[in-house]
Amino acid sequence: MRRLALLQRLAREQSGAAAIEFAFALPLLVMTILGAIWVGLLVFTISSLDHSVQSAARCSAVNEQLCDTAAKTVSYAQNSYVGPAVSPTFTVSTADCGHRVVGEASFDLGILPGVKTIPLSVSACYP
Repeated sequence: MRRLALLQRLAREQSGAAAIEFAFALPLLVMTILGAIWVGLLVFTISSLDHSVQSAARCSAVNEQLCDTAAKTVSYAQNSYVGPAVSPTFTVSTADCGHRVVGEASFDLGILPGVKTIPLSVSACYP
């Protein structure tokens, strides 16, 4: 009889329930916040890479003083890239669409198990 009363009293006790629920929910909250930050950084990297490639293709087609050679166009693309330090590489060619610039980089996701890098490739063509 005494054990039954003790179990009933322990079942009604809720003084540490909020702390235990918070301990279960905290890792999910932290992973969600860190995931949102990494996705935002990835989107910013892609956007910056795309902008630098488009600017370099336009410079190659329009500005003959600043981007008259492929090396100068690559340098222009590297200088216009303002994203995270992913060391993008740029290649310049003349294709059937006009002046083509391709930018490639690898985005490091060492924080996720099983996923090391995400290859990024962006191209732009300006007639």
